[in-house]
Amino acid sequence: MTDVSVVIVSYESRELLERCFGALDADVPHTASRELIVVDQASGDGTAQWLRSTRPDVRLVALDRNVGFGAGNNHGARVAGGRWLLLLNSDAFVDPGAIDELVHFADRRPAIAAVGPRLHNADGSLQRSCRGFPSVWRIATEYLFLRKLRPHSRLVNSFYCGGFAHDEPRRVDWLTGAVLLVRRADFEAAGGFDEAFFMYSEEVDLMRRLADRGRETWFDPAAGVTHLWGGTTSRDPGRNYREQLRSHVRYLDRHHGPAAARRGRLVLLAGCSLRAPYSPGHRQALRWLRGQSVEELLR
Repeated sequence: MTDVSVVIVSYESRELLERCFGALDADVPHTASRELIVVDQASGDGTAQWLRSTRPDVRLVALDRNVGFGAGNNHGARVAGGRWLLLLNSDAFVDPGAIDELVHFADRRPAIAAVGPRLHNADGSLQRSCRGFPSVWRIATEYLFLRKLRPHSRLVNSFYCGGFAHDEPRRVDWLTGAVLLVRRADFEAAGGFDEAFFMYSEEVDLMRRLADRGRETWFDPAAGVTHLWGGTTSRDPGRNYREQLRSHVRYLDRHHGPAAARRGRLVLLAGCSLRAPYSPGHRQALRWLRGQSVEELLR
């Protein structure tokens, strides 16, 4: 059996995908066997044609529309044959040895369902990736700028694991989904990604459901990956921000109930109001969110 199925969901990101492949190709030698799977969501930039003509080593799953990030990964997982799924964004570039390190780290810990690397920005600086499961309070600390007051506080900044320097292995609630190694058996047992999350919070929801099953998520700083934050979401920031707000409400409804979803919507409204005087995008988001009931956000 193949060790790792690398699954990359692509949408209008051919240039990033080429760079992502460059990093994977440079990761030699490696001990964990791997296969490459790209799920292209009807990109108009020639991604599917380019892959067919230049990358015979890649298994292409060509969709006829953009079904969302989680759903795209589900399509890739269905054709995967590896023990592990490496869910990799096209704007994430693995350091040499990173995949082997994640596999070896997880294979030594049978309780692990998911593990992620230390992320760094293009300039080499740390990109904080460890998070606490969202709650109304934790979303408030983010959107009302409360965490800025005490960034190292576990109470005020628990959403971002305040005080954790990302310098040692640690069990965490969840990790940002730019790069995530997931045990395929656990992924399938949990039912994969919930496709009601079109974009954002789908990885949070998955890791929450894995935790509810008694499975663990870990952070492994010995593996490194460069991630261009926003590299795949900067094309339509307005729509992406609206999806982020919608996904927060959906997560709260799923895991904390309708009352938490209503309170969360009010917190998000307050956060957009704080930002609106300084940002046309947030003014648009504020107008949109005011017109959306919780029921409409969950449709």
